[in-house]
Amino acid sequence: MRSMQRDNLTMDFDPINDKGRVPSPCISLCKMNPQTGLCEGCMRTIDEIVQWGTASEDTKRAVWVEIKKRQDALF
Repeated sequence: MRSMQRDNLTMDFDPINDKGRVPSPCISLCKMNPQTGLCEGCMRTIDEIVQWGTASEDTKRAVWVEIKKRQDALF
């Protein structure tokens, strides 16, 4: 994951303060990192990616919170 650029990450959605429909964090850079188990584009696990389409808005917000934590830990 160290090869990732901060610019590649979706940073503009605030899962706590942004209301309404939750956008997908996918940026079409789909590559699973075998060491972290995270997609190098959106920083989701494979389970989070698979479940996204049927997840509730609350669940999607929770995934975004985890993405933000992962981003903060990486950078």
